[in-house]
Amino acid sequence: MKCVTAAEMRELDRRATEEFGIPSLVLMEHAGRAVAERVKALLREEAKPAGPVSVFCGKGNNGGDGFVAARHLHNAGVGVECWLTSPADAVHGDAEINLGITRRLGIPLHILSGSTVPAFWGVAVVDALLGTGIRGEVTGVIGRCVDLINDSRLPVVAVDVPSGLNADTGQLANRCVRAMATVTFGLPKLGLLVYPGREVAGELPVADISFPPELAADEGLQHEWVTAERVRELLPRRPVDAHKGDSGRILVIAGSPGLTGAAAMCGASALRAGGGLVTLAIPASLNPILEAKLDEVMTLPVAESGAGCHCADSLDELTPRIASADAVAIGPGLGSHPATGELVRGLLSRCAGPVVIDADGLNLAAPADASTFPDSAVITPHPGEMARLLETSIEEVQSNRIETARQAAKRLGCVVVLKGAATITAAPDGRAAINSSGGPALATGGTGDVLTGIIVAFLAAGLVGYEAALAGAHVHGLAGDLAGERIGVPGVVAGDVTASIPEAIRRIRHERG
Repeated sequence: MKCVTAAEMRELDRRATEEFGIPSLVLMEHAGRAVAERVKALLREEAKPAGPVSVFCGKGNNGGDGFVAARHLHNAGVGVECWLTSPADAVHGDAEINLGITRRLGIPLHILSGSTVPAFWGVAVVDALLGTGIRGEVTGVIGRCVDLINDSRLPVVAVDVPSGLNADTGQLANRCVRAMATVTFGLPKLGLLVYPGREVAGELPVADISFPPELAADEGLQHEWVTAERVRELLPRRPVDAHKGDSGRILVIAGSPGLTGAAAMCGASALRAGGGLVTLAIPASLNPILEAKLDEVMTLPVAESGAGCHCADSLDELTPRIASADAVAIGPGLGSHPATGELVRGLLSRCAGPVVIDADGLNLAAPADASTFPDSAVITPHPGEMARLLETSIEEVQSNRIETARQAAKRLGCVVVLKGAATITAAPDGRAAINSSGGPALATGGTGDVLTGIIVAFLAAGLVGYEAALAGAHVHGLAGDLAGERIGVPGVVAGDVTASIPEAIRRIRHERG
């Protein structure tokens, strides 16, 4: 599903009105009706009496949506009261029209001014205070209303975005409404899909407000929210007469003393994700350990440094192996030895085909520029690794994860998978995808190595970088969710996620919804 910035949404509104002749008043009517329908459903779900519902309205179009919702609730026999945070004569345009209707229907209207916001009571709240244009702090009467709403502990339905949420970055202002559900219009806003915005938005129904389908399909909209429906189209299918060589030949260059588990998990995950033949290139002294750990994954002992780590002496030996592989993974458990850094730089210069670089492979390549990684690369940094690659801070990376990933992909000339809650996949051409699966079960060591294994398997099966990465992130997240359901979130380890990969793929392929 496409998702949009606040500016893109305003442009879609404009085009709907100017190009297709749909009056903005009609769009507001559909939006408010959708909010009212969600409130009525909430009252049924919660077995609440029919009101009163308190609708908090700002002076802009978000408030106008609130007035429409109040009217539909009133007409359905639900008790409702409106609270307006500005003088009535400050409300203009479509919002003013709907304010007038509210008054003529006799719906109670409280106009708030000054420093006092009286207490209210009821069964639910509609937050129609601020829209997608919020920047800076939430203060004054609106700030006090936000505090009052949150302190009420009543179920809240937010209009388009919770008041105080940055619709582009997902960051929260000094005050932000915490909603049970957010009815967003036309297309989801980016800030609703990434944390912390995703947490305060609650349930996220996307309401059709009569936008022509052509607008939502516009190729200029480069952000997408990745769901199972999207990934189902991409998952590689194995022909009935396939043999192991047809399913992808994968080379994983990984491992160092104390980090053999990372190498093993990456190799095993590549097999679980559909890889046909997986070879694990490891320092020769570690071969007995990996032989004992793994059954189906083959090992390739190569030259090592005196510290038992990978070194550049194996470069010539690995080069033909890279050329014969359908996809390569570099990084899990490589360690930080300088000799290993020499090998990584040499490998990157010789990788012409699909390659995933992760973990120590990224750390040894940092800081990075457009010449560091091949065009065919997918890199999978967590926020700390991203900060090292870009020579910035983790706080800066996390303040706008979507834009950080997009800019990194453009600067480095490769696909970037920024790991974390709501993993972001970005391509050099500006496309970016927000993953909808995954949760706290993945917050354990080794799950990044599992992700690398899944992505390299999808690359070996023929998916191109961006699609392999976004599909891999979704399968990885769902596998973590399934492991958490089966075992209990705190007890999940990376091996449990690996074991859940086939079930995650099966569910995506065969289940709907």
